Amino acid sequence: MSTKKGLFLTFEGIEGAGKSSNVQYVKQLLEAAGKDVVVTREPGGTEVGEHIRNVLLDPDLPAMHSDTELLLMFASRAEHYQYKILPALQGGQWVLCDRFTDASYAYQGGGRSIDMERIRRLESWVLGDFKIDKTLLFDLPVAVGLSRAKARSAADRIEQEEASFFEKIRQCYLDRADAEATRFELIDAEQSIENVQQQLDKAVAVLLENAG
Repeated sequence: MSTKKGLFLTFEGIEGAGKSSNVQYVKQLLEAAGKDVVVTREPGGTEVGEHIRNVLLDPDLPAMHSDTELLLMFASRAEHYQYKILPALQGGQWVLCDRFTDASYAYQGGGRSIDMERIRRLESWVLGDFKIDKTLLFDLPVAVGLSRAKARSAADRIEQEEASFFEKIRQCYLDRADAEATRFELIDAEQSIENVQQQLDKAVAVLLENAG
């Protein structure tokens, strides 16, 4: 594998945490600092991946087995990594990704109770020794996040789950952040947008300083 020249940043959190809008805010900060930035998302990010995303999130499809869901997530990720993420990083671009592998551990591992070791094997198969440089975890109470998501748009297949499902997801995210404190930056997403952006300003300033 060729050495990457850019940085790979991921944005994680439950529904309604504000990831997507804040990806754009961080993009503006980085571009103002002279970085060439690519914004992408999971599931999706490529033409094939976006079709897989439509299947995963379609609320009109019948119930999907948890293994099917996990495998589709990693099928989309394999395409995404090979054809979008890795080429951009090797070209010196900074890649901002709205969800990545942590989401599989949180949603399919925490939420669906799939054995974490099975997810680790898939991660190793698809990504090898590839590592995320920084993860911004947007954390807020489940009730607040679901209320925001409901006000934003109609619920997709995963958003239709019960609150207890998202409680398990949130806890899994927090456990991963505790275990990898250097990689994760915890963002208090319950605060106002101005406060959240202040937190992001500080996080991005440190990233830029460390990147040189």
